[in-house]
Amino acid sequence: VVDDGLGTSNPRIWAAGDVTGHPQFVYVAGAHGSVAVDNAFTGADRVLDYAHLPRVTFTTPNIAAVGMTDEQASEAGIRCDCRVLPLQYVPRALVNRDTRGFVKLVADADTKLLVGAHVLAPEAGEMLQPAAMMIRFGIRTDEVAAMLHAYLTNAEAIKLACQVFTTDV
Repeated sequence: VVDDGLGTSNPRIWAAGDVTGHPQFVYVAGAHGSVAVDNAFTGADRVLDYAHLPRVTFTTPNIAAVGMTDEQASEAGIRCDCRVLPLQYVPRALVNRDTRGFVKLVADADTKLLVGAHVLAPEAGEMLQPAAMMIRFGIRTDEVAAMLHAYLTNAEAIKLACQVFTTDV
């Protein structure tokens, strides 16, 4: 059994990666290594926060998600406001001539904080990171909608999806 700090019932044994029972991603295992070393050798008492853990399945197109689905948010007592932006409205997808997919954002209707994002797109794993940062740092959808984004990038899709909460893009 592994505790939140990755220690075990034996004070001389620490765990990292797949043996912990946590999500099985290479980047989780890497982060576990850092946490386990800090906790074992310095008593840092660090834990990982999985609430903003990006998840990517490298199919064609990619499937990526971070945070909660609208169903999970509702079960957690969050009044959801969800928006879906088909890739046909993302300039980079048009230039790439591949508009298969969409961006779906799940926000708290009261605070406008993003609680989940789901992307089906050829570069979904790359596109998802801004949404993970929104969840991690508490950035509202209206704040991202008003930010400058580089034009003709895949990441611009998150901004455009944020705009869909108030505007017809």
